[in-house]
Amino acid sequence: MDNNTTHKRHYKAITDRRYIVPFVLITSLFFLWGFARAILDVLNKHFQELLSISITESAFIQVVTYLGYFLMAIPAGLFINKFGYRLGVVFGLLLFAFGAFLFIPCADIGTLNAYLMCLFIIACGLAFLETSANPYVTELGSDDTATSRLNLSQSFNGLGSSLAPFVMGSFLFGNVAADVAFPYTVMGFVVIVVAIIFMFSKLPEISRDVNGDINEVNEENSDTGIDNLKVLFHNKMFVFGLFALLMYEVSEISINSYFVNFTTGMGWLDSSNASYILSFSLFIFMGGRFFGSWVMRTVAAEKMLYYCAWGSTISIIGVVLFSVSERNEAESFTRFIPLAFLMLNYFCEAIMFPTIFALTLRGLGSLTKSASSLLMMTPVGGCGFLLMAYVADHSASYVIPFIIPLVGYVVIVAYSRRLMKKQQPQ
Repeated sequence: MDNNTTHKRHYKAITDRRYIVPFVLITSLFFLWGFARAILDVLNKHFQELLSISITESAFIQVVTYLGYFLMAIPAGLFINKFGYRLGVVFGLLLFAFGAFLFIPCADIGTLNAYLMCLFIIACGLAFLETSANPYVTELGSDDTATSRLNLSQSFNGLGSSLAPFVMGSFLFGNVAADVAFPYTVMGFVVIVVAIIFMFSKLPEISRDVNGDINEVNEENSDTGIDNLKVLFHNKMFVFGLFALLMYEVSEISINSYFVNFTTGMGWLDSSNASYILSFSLFIFMGGRFFGSWVMRTVAAEKMLYYCAWGSTISIIGVVLFSVSERNEAESFTRFIPLAFLMLNYFCEAIMFPTIFALTLRGLGSLTKSASSLLMMTPVGGCGFLLMAYVADHSASYVIPFIIPLVGYVVIVAYSRRLMKKQQPQ
């Protein structure tokens, strides 16, 4: 009896019963944008082959996508402050669908710029979705389980991310006549259906008082959030968290985008098999988030982040050290060592985005929506792949570019260590 009581004290429900339906609905969105963002990692290589462009030129796929996040995040936050989470989701889904359907005429045009316009519009829609969904999930229950809850939702983001390279790789690299407009058209119809569901769903608007207690409020809010942004930039730990999240995005997105180019450039895999291995790696990433969500119901989130940041740092060092030659033969067993380190990194980094996000929002109360809009500017770190691509195109090594994500993980080690020190009793 005593053991059961102790177990219950340490193992809290991940959300309140009254919020199960909103939690499930919002979590479904994580799959959608995970799928949409992971497609880019395959499109990157596909457009190099289809349009005969360099790695640096194809990197603009990531640049325009994550520039869309950067430019739209604050407007999305202001919109959500005014009209609430639900309308923010619906508007984001409609933008997503519009950009997806534009692939039909743009595929006929057949230029990189036409495709980039579609991806930019989709990114603007995704910025609304993520600015709405990430903070909303942290609000749907106890503060103590917010990090675990967001990691669970983000696990379905990992599911979408792991499926996208497999599905798109099979379609684009296994089919000579593949038309990239087809999968985006299918996505457009799916997103429209999801938007209709959200139009007729009730998502309670939630705020917390100074004690962290939950209050449900009216959906519309007259606060513009401009003053909140000024207050947030005077909060040193928030700014540190913002920078750590930016560096995570630089690291994670750059590695994903470089994966196919790296493994094919080293002579280990062809494009099709590389996309399958990337899909498998992202499946490991998804598993890491499910595992992290479970562990953080009993282990402090900042401590988990610290250990995982060190794990990713060591993993990237392993990739660099064991990728000693660009002349590795495809049948050589040694190619599996750096690949194993890359997969270990996917497992270690899995909890970083939702954990940094939730920890940075912790205790911000009415500033949460505004803070979320600033945090959702950080996917602009995906533009870091442009630097990685430039280094790859202009250096004598496919390995040197990994120094860029390595720096990002070191920053996260420093941030998590600072959080742990802050939590220690004085």
